[in-house]
Amino acid sequence: MADVTFIGGGSFGTALSIMLAKKGYNANIWDRNEDVVRDINEKRENIKYIHNVVMPSNITAFSDLKDSIGNSKIVVLAVPSHVIRDICIRIKDIIDKEVIIVSIAKGIEEGSSKRLSEVIEEEIPNNPIVILSGPSHAEEVALDIPTTVVVSSKNMEAARKIQDLFITNKFRVYTNEDLIGVEIGGAVKNIIALAAGVSDGIGYGDNTKAALMTRGMSEIIRIGIKLGGRQETFSGLTGIGDLIVTCTSMHSRNRRAGILIGEGHSVEEACKEVGMVVEGIKACRAFYKLKEELGVSMPITDILYKVLFEDTDAKYGVYELMSRNKKDEIY
Repeated sequence: MADVTFIGGGSFGTALSIMLAKKGYNANIWDRNEDVVRDINEKRENIKYIHNVVMPSNITAFSDLKDSIGNSKIVVLAVPSHVIRDICIRIKDIIDKEVIIVSIAKGIEEGSSKRLSEVIEEEIPNNPIVILSGPSHAEEVALDIPTTVVVSSKNMEAARKIQDLFITNKFRVYTNEDLIGVEIGGAVKNIIALAAGVSDGIGYGDNTKAALMTRGMSEIIRIGIKLGGRQETFSGLTGIGDLIVTCTSMHSRNRRAGILIGEGHSVEEACKEVGMVVEGIKACRAFYKLKEELGVSMPITDILYKVLFEDTDAKYGVYELMSRNKKDEIY
């Protein structure tokens, strides 16, 4: 019997399953890609997503969703944000109401602008839902490089159970009762990281990136507070912590995609080259719509939207951003 099931055999779900397996837990992984399933079971490696990391024998991969869940009491949704609802619809009739649902995706649902915990709750209303977020590249988690994350939930007892499940002397887990802030911080930072990558691709330097990160943090705080989050949350792991790691690391698929776009590649070409879902692209479109509805100023998001979806030249976008009316930094 598996202690934990991961729905999705991508990089972060795989890294967390390796970590739990080393702690002695049995982990199941479901993935729709038969090659991923076969590589995990036969080669003890997820070649597609995490190279040269041996997967312990107490991890088993499945191509059948029901079989993968079995009697697991914890199910981790390790899929991109845009498929969260579909996965919830598929699993809601095959899990017990005691099962804790953990989401490690970062984003909001396009169209509805709902946070992912709200999407999960709509489809699976009777189960506790926990969000795990923070600065945590899968490639480093899989190698036991010290990492800190945060968990949040409407049900903090469930959050503390997930804290106990994942915490190790290399993977420190904090709790935070501000569910809204934790989710929004993790989602919006992908937009800023994509913009930082575009800046790198154009050839701009550290000054530009520092400006993008700092003013991007202001955008995260403004939209986060407007939606009900607490300002102090954005000074923590899911805010400034996640922003730093995603804007500066080549592990970041958002930054890598941004670099390609800044160099002149199309959005489609950048996504194909990265080879994984670039959440910042979907987040930019979703938050552009949401901030318009709420009347929140997010100028970096505005310009990035024009670059991604209206064929605005990236350098000209930066010119527009820098040429806005002068204003006070704080007010």
